[in-house]
Amino acid sequence: MECTVSWTGATGAKSNMGFVAETGSGHILMMDGAPDAAKPEMGGQNMAPRPMETLLAGTGGCTAYDVVLILKRGRHQVRGCSVKLTSERAETDPKVFTKIHMHFIVTGKGIPAQAVERAIAMSHDKYCSASIMLGKTATITTSFDLLEG
Repeated sequence: MECTVSWTGATGAKSNMGFVAETGSGHILMMDGAPDAAKPEMGGQNMAPRPMETLLAGTGGCTAYDVVLILKRGRHQVRGCSVKLTSERAETDPKVFTKIHMHFIVTGKGIPAQAVERAIAMSHDKYCSASIMLGKTATITTSFDLLEG
């Protein structure tokens, strides 16, 4: 897996803290820093997610992918899955994630709650590389709602 991240400020863009990532699969992802009122030349333009937000989003995508795949492999009729991640970070550098909570909302027809709980646990304990990696610095907790539909 590879990715090239380039600073957009070097090309004359207004944002001094904007970056564009090109993934090995050929996709583009923009990132930007937060505006800095005290030093505008040091901040971003708030035109894209922060790099740490993209890390959190990637973790959510990784675990949701696992949960859907595990439920489908169990022949459950999953029709929707979303996960809301809330986090806390250390106050000093490096400002790593210290707490992450993942709340899943799974929609399907006749899915037992135990199957959802198992899928989340399997993702958390075995399959989701991103959350397992972040679990080295953060306490990760999970919860879920199961909706019939």
